[in-house]
Amino acid sequence: MTSQPIDGEFLDDVRGLRDQLSRFLAEYQFGMREIETKLSILRDDFEHAHAYNPVEHLSCRLKTPDSIAEKVVRKGIEPDLATIRREITDIAGVRVTCSFVRDVYRLFDLLAGQDDITVREVKDYIATPKANGYKSLHAIVEVPVFLAQGTVRVPVEVQLRTIAMDFWASLEHKIYYKYDKHVPSRLTDSLREAALTAAELDARMESLHREIHGDPMLPPRPVPPLRIVPAGGGISHA
Repeated sequence: MTSQPIDGEFLDDVRGLRDQLSRFLAEYQFGMREIETKLSILRDDFEHAHAYNPVEHLSCRLKTPDSIAEKVVRKGIEPDLATIRREITDIAGVRVTCSFVRDVYRLFDLLAGQDDITVREVKDYIATPKANGYKSLHAIVEVPVFLAQGTVRVPVEVQLRTIAMDFWASLEHKIYYKYDKHVPSRLTDSLREAALTAAELDARMESLHREIHGDPMLPPRPVPPLRIVPAGGGISHA
């Protein structure tokens, strides 16, 4: 069986689409690295100034083309890069695991107070947990990326949570994956109870820490403090 020759013009179109997608994702990767660097600097500076590290773990992820395509279908949007750029804001993500709840808000406040950061959206699932018990602070922030062809502003999703919240979320994800999202009610009930237990642990450990070490002071902020509102309510300056 002989294969048909590939039309040169068609092949050029396919390669062009591949190159466009590669450049598109590269912008998000660069934005993700900018945010990771900012958070790493804040972590190291805070440790140097106060002999205390508020960050336990820092990780990044970039959505794959398949994952982006699935979200395009799920959201029912046009499958072109301009629409994807406008409608999908979590292509790049940074997750920060903090020691305590107060560290979550402090670290976000310091990041949001930087001159080149624009906060587009905040969902506070710590103040208002999801029905299943999930807790985390989600924020979409924009950061400028300086490229050879000019500057682009890239949205990056930042998730901040405590160790206990992260452990709970990891277990919940594994359970939902195992049962293909059809989790028996006995397990969902247990997960909600575990979320309450995790919250109690967070409060107790933070109280112990403050009793032993006190409460490290933060440096002055260059902007008014941000008032975080419950999930879905947006964000405003206090």
